[in-house]
Amino acid sequence: MAEFTRPRGKRQEDSGLGNVLDLLLANARLVLGVTGAAVLAIATLAVKRLIDRATSPRDEGDPKAEQKTLEESWQDLALIKATPKPPKKQRREDLSEPLLSPALPLVPELRVCSAPPETPQVESSSPCCLTLQEKLLSYYSSRLTVPETQASVSLQLARSICTQLQNFLRSKCPELPFGSLFLSGPLLDGLGALAADHIHLMLPVVLDATLWSLIPGEDTVVRNPQYWLIKRTDLEYFPRGRSPWDRFIVGRYLSSNMLNETLHKMLVASINWPAIGSLLGSVIHPVVASQELKLEVKYDQIKLSITLFPVVEMEDKVLLAAPPEGLVENLWLESFYRAEVSKVKELDAGDSGARQRCLCILNSICKSHPALHKLSGSPLTHVVLHLSATSLDWAEESLADMFQQLLEELVGYLEKGVLPSYFNPKINLFCDLLEEEIDEMGFMLYRAISEPELLLKEK
Repeated sequence: MAEFTRPRGKRQEDSGLGNVLDLLLANARLVLGVTGAAVLAIATLAVKRLIDRATSPRDEGDPKAEQKTLEESWQDLALIKATPKPPKKQRREDLSEPLLSPALPLVPELRVCSAPPETPQVESSSPCCLTLQEKLLSYYSSRLTVPETQASVSLQLARSICTQLQNFLRSKCPELPFGSLFLSGPLLDGLGALAADHIHLMLPVVLDATLWSLIPGEDTVVRNPQYWLIKRTDLEYFPRGRSPWDRFIVGRYLSSNMLNETLHKMLVASINWPAIGSLLGSVIHPVVASQELKLEVKYDQIKLSITLFPVVEMEDKVLLAAPPEGLVENLWLESFYRAEVSKVKELDAGDSGARQRCLCILNSICKSHPALHKLSGSPLTHVVLHLSATSLDWAEESLADMFQQLLEELVGYLEKGVLPSYFNPKINLFCDLLEEEIDEMGFMLYRAISEPELLLKEK
């Protein structure tokens, strides 16, 4: 009798479980509809079979029985996974009987998406799929193209102001032989202008070569070959006053600082800029606080900054009245800008190269990056010229390779702390950088060698 007790109890449990399942399935049909009830019924049957198999006695020593049990378990799991999914939302007209009150549902609504998954569309222009070459060309076309109208208006404004300033100097200082003012800068020369918002105005200072001579800065107390002194000669035979520029002499040297101060006073106090601005339909203000000779111009939505540079051309040298900060007032800075632009364009014309485009991209990156802005301009141009002496492939198709080579060259010069001028190897173009600045630049560019995209990100 004892051996029949466990089977009888099992039948009672099965009967009770069956009643519960029957009640659940009956209510499921009301809530889920025919398809949902079928899904639940199949899943419930599979689970019930798993429970029955777990509570039934096993034939421990029969491997065939164990294998059969294992196969049935996999079939049950496959049955559950393969059960068809009901539609996402059952419409009212598909139900054969009224719905139960939504306040007390017996079975929560199954929300299963029946729509097939959409095939993802791969965009060919996605940034993550672009090569470095494509990213550089996109950067150039999207950020370095100055609107033609803006450039034209800015240049016209600058030329008009140049004419007004020239007329003022000739009437106010007729005894000073200033040459004809002319415009300069990236906007005119095409090397890295980010916007038509800055122009250089060059004011030639005409000297009599028989009364003046140049002294290299390396032969002076500053020991810097980038600067020069302009010395007044033969004072014994041609006393002070013989040259109209003698009023700007300090210790027998033409003082760039004194000339700048005189011109600054004229710009700020002597010229009627409101009247000139009204004539040109613009607003013009001299920058009083700046040590530079600078004008701020506003015309409609255009804002333009014009910087005036007195310039001396002697003995094949171009010298700007831009002395270094400090007590030395007589120094003139040698400028290679004209030679740089001419040489880069000459090289590109010779091999149809893309040096100018690569230089524009690097200039833009450095100008807009807080850690790299001191590299923009002349230092980058000299790196390009140095690399041109050893690398011959500068075609546009190799723009990405050129870009990475320039980064490697820059890192190499920063490691040494020395960037020799292409036109005068004695000049170190990094001489004004602090050690901390060099380290920060080197670290940033070293990372960019392996990840150039870091420099192309929006800031």
